Amino acid sequence: MRVIPFEKQPARSSRLFAITFLLVALPFTAVAELGGDATSVLADQAHMKATLKTTQTEAYTVHEIQAPSGTVVREYVSPAGKVFAVAWRGPFLPDLHQVLGASFAPFTQAIQAQKRQRTGHGPVLVQQEGLVVKSGGHARNFFGKAYLPGLLPQGVSAGDIR
Repeated sequence: MRVIPFEKQPARSSRLFAITFLLVALPFTAVAELGGDATSVLADQAHMKATLKTTQTEAYTVHEIQAPSGTVVREYVSPAGKVFAVAWRGPFLPDLHQVLGASFAPFTQAIQAQKRQRTGHGPVLVQQEGLVVKSGGHARNFFGKAYLPGLLPQGVSAGDIR
């Protein structure tokens, strides 16, 4: 496992890191989980009382769920029906435990290890063989993405996940 500081930030960003870490466990919404299948998209939309916009490309489908709070979660689904990536942006973090699914425990362990290794705090990049998570922002402007490199469809790069 390799943990890379996304960006060194001044000490004031330690509050951001603490807030981000605390909010990780708070459930704001439910969405399809990374590595899971796409069958829960409509249920998630109903649970969030959100709007759903679906965009089809040759390589994948993007299900964009926008909650009334303004938080937008994009679920990237492969032709095989697997959620290979998720991205979020908005005033509130989504429920990362739900979003990351089975990848949540390795993510939180990597954050803890990174916290011990870094002097500054701020945006985080967790890069493991089977999981990449980038997360950052501040109150009322959170953003991030997570993907499973092994599930990326042919011809899709990490840069396509926004």
